[in-house]
Amino acid sequence: MIFQRYENADDFEKKAMPFLVQHEDKFSLFLGVLQGIKEGKYENPFMATIEENGGLLALFQMTPPHPLNIIFVNEDQKDACIHLSIDEFINQSLLIESIISVKEWAYQFAEKWKERTGQSFSILMDQGLYRLDQVDESLEMSPGAWRYATVEDALLIEEWYSLFEKDTGLPKTDPLEIKKRVKIMLDAKEAFLWENEGKIVSMMKKARPSAHGVTVSLVFTPKEERKKGYARTMVAAGSKELLKEFQFCVLYTDMLNPTSNKIYQEIGYKKVVDSVHLKLDKSEGN
Repeated sequence: MIFQRYENADDFEKKAMPFLVQHEDKFSLFLGVLQGIKEGKYENPFMATIEENGGLLALFQMTPPHPLNIIFVNEDQKDACIHLSIDEFINQSLLIESIISVKEWAYQFAEKWKERTGQSFSILMDQGLYRLDQVDESLEMSPGAWRYATVEDALLIEEWYSLFEKDTGLPKTDPLEIKKRVKIMLDAKEAFLWENEGKIVSMMKKARPSAHGVTVSLVFTPKEERKKGYARTMVAAGSKELLKEFQFCVLYTDMLNPTSNKIYQEIGYKKVVDSVHLKLDKSEGN
């Protein structure tokens, strides 16, 4: 069993892709980030595998300060892979602030990490990954219409981006970085807005397209416009538009928010897997 670190994204892709394409929806985040690494969007990415006799057992990916994404390809070798990977991360002095993975895998890794390092862990978000192949046509839509966001909407989207992070408990992004990200999404026509009577009331974003699927993210409605069905309508209309180009859409939900899970299921999204984002805290002795 060999832990192999990759510096070249193309080489890593050749090793990982045969498995990833078989599970394009389940591991859409890993796929999307890998594409971003290839496009040079991340500095100092970490990419690694565990292999045995030419066979792939596990995949690891991290783009600091984002979480370490863990995939166990061979369930039978999972415990051995956890032990080996932790040894390597410690030996290489890899700074891991958080991890994201299939819920069962993440907790097993975090427990072993705690045993080895003394670092406890806490939950950042209990997530469900959902997939949509077709929008429910019987869905009642809120008044208004969708459109792509333009440069004239940049300041509003920057404000909503920050509010979205606050609402979801995500780390706060520097305003200049938000401005940069919003410009990128506007230039790429990735942001969708729902507008009613001349007022923008909800938004969503297209993210991480893969060969057959695409992710819906950054779903946000300001507090004063909530409980009017705008978020559900925005996601339904935006997803329907995306399905003209892609075979399926995926999105992550906060499992502690029953409202969002309910509205996505009403649209036609079906859960694929339970996922979790865990923060690795400071050592208990510190």
